[in-house]
Amino acid sequence: MNQSAPPPYRRIADAIRARVDAGELAPGARVPSTRRITQEWGVAMATATKALAALRQEGVVRVVPGVGTVVAEPAKGAGTSGAAPEEAPRGRRPREGDGTLTRERIVRAGIEVADAEGLRALSMRRVAAAFGVSSMALYRHVGGKDELVMLMADAAFAEVRTPDPAPAGWRARMEAGARLQWALYRRHPWLAAYLSISRPQPMPRAMALIEWTMARVEGVDPVTLLHMAVTLLNHVRAAAAGFEDDLEAEQHTGMDRNQWMAAMEPAYERILRSGGYPMYAAVDGLEEDAVTLDSLFEFGLARLLDGMAMVVEGRAARGRGAQGVRGT
Repeated sequence: MNQSAPPPYRRIADAIRARVDAGELAPGARVPSTRRITQEWGVAMATATKALAALRQEGVVRVVPGVGTVVAEPAKGAGTSGAAPEEAPRGRRPREGDGTLTRERIVRAGIEVADAEGLRALSMRRVAAAFGVSSMALYRHVGGKDELVMLMADAAFAEVRTPDPAPAGWRARMEAGARLQWALYRRHPWLAAYLSISRPQPMPRAMALIEWTMARVEGVDPVTLLHMAVTLLNHVRAAAAGFEDDLEAEQHTGMDRNQWMAAMEPAYERILRSGGYPMYAAVDGLEEDAVTLDSLFEFGLARLLDGMAMVVEGRAARGRGAQGVRGT
């Protein structure tokens, strides 16, 4: 046996890289998925995953949410061998001191990094690399990463456009507010996990959305109203936290959710064959999208609003009853 032969994952990574170097796969083009690699090279899913992970570490490919693993843009001045520097957006990069580096641009660059790679990938150095400047240049505009992330979150909430006219009923209004949050968290997968219930951040734009969501609820005391608002917010953000989990897991493993579930299927089958998990066994074989983040969001939202109807409408009924007693 040739001890110097590279392992299978390395041979696959080198073959894909050769396609990139030859121009067969241009920047932005999708590279073979883990499933395609297993079929083309006849290897296990773990080997395919390791090959794509090696290419990501070398800067040859990157993961784009909703698209897959694509060929990365070559760094300016870099050759085709060795690890590539951190990728930066296209376009002219401002030089330190030329007046084009602003807080707003830094916040937008931070959002782009977090949207594509997750909040854990965000750093002052990573954002500075997008502008071709040193990290210290950013500190003239933001106090540090903590402040940057809070500014990013507030800027994200500024994207929300509430419907005009607004829903008239309290339930329709709360449902609309929850869906606005859900859509926002889908666009920015890192945002839901960043928000805290126990240590809420002072973000006026986020607070304005919650105020709008609860504006049609009447007849409840302020503490109850706040409990309703936070309970609704917590349901949406808890379900949406899975967006960033998926993003980071895909970058780490090279597999999207369906590929991951396919790889885990043999292990689940062994568990279900034991006969000790009848609830899980009952849904075995259903469509893959029978239970998703969207279905969990929808189911929980409907049940929450059903429960809150008992609070809102029950208090209204008691109020009418009290008025009737006073009028007799």
